[in-house]
Amino acid sequence: MTPLLLLPGMMCDARLFQPQIDALSGRIPLITAPIGNHDTMQALAEEILNYAPPHFAMAGLSMGGILAMEVLRQAPDRVDRIGLLDTNPLAEIPEVQARRAPQIKAAKNGELRRIMRDEMKPNYLADGPNMGAILDLCMAMATDLGPDVFINQSCALRDRPDQCDTLRQFERPALVLCGREDKLCPVERHEMMHKLLPNSRLQIIDGAGHLPTLEQPEITTAALIRWLEDT
Repeated sequence: MTPLLLLPGMMCDARLFQPQIDALSGRIPLITAPIGNHDTMQALAEEILNYAPPHFAMAGLSMGGILAMEVLRQAPDRVDRIGLLDTNPLAEIPEVQARRAPQIKAAKNGELRRIMRDEMKPNYLADGPNMGAILDLCMAMATDLGPDVFINQSCALRDRPDQCDTLRQFERPALVLCGREDKLCPVERHEMMHKLLPNSRLQIIDGAGHLPTLEQPEITTAALIRWLEDT
């Protein structure tokens, strides 16, 4: 049975996928990975490939999806299928790059909680009954990971390459999924990825923003199961 590698978003860990882990752990082998030990996508992908099994399915959300595309670029023959959730195949635009340096400086000065509270968390979620609990979890994950991971991830995102050609060349089953209210990686970006991928399924989830794994966990898990069963 092909293992599923789950790659979390920026300043998140495996808790981002906890509902999916709970639902899938009795069905398939699951692997989760930290993604903060290096400051380039290339080095992060190399680390993952060093301990990943010879062949695997892979799903990543946000930065995890960006990293998944780099893993795919480096080792396309090892990836059985790919799931891209609330993510972006393009290089970072200059306006976003310009915001990185002040955030990195602030993180070095002990202001990580403020950055997460004021600059990141407000963009994460659609309105919903679990919004407060999910935001609390996001803060807990970020503070547990700490400023060094924030700095590494900021640099890796800032300097990432465009991966459109990587997607065009991948012919195995792909899932492109996002929350309809995602402010960071909007629906249009996912429609573009769906068109780039020769064999993809597109799913837009109502009532979710940037973190549908937590906002609409049952719908997201069902989409992942369908994708894992695609041929």
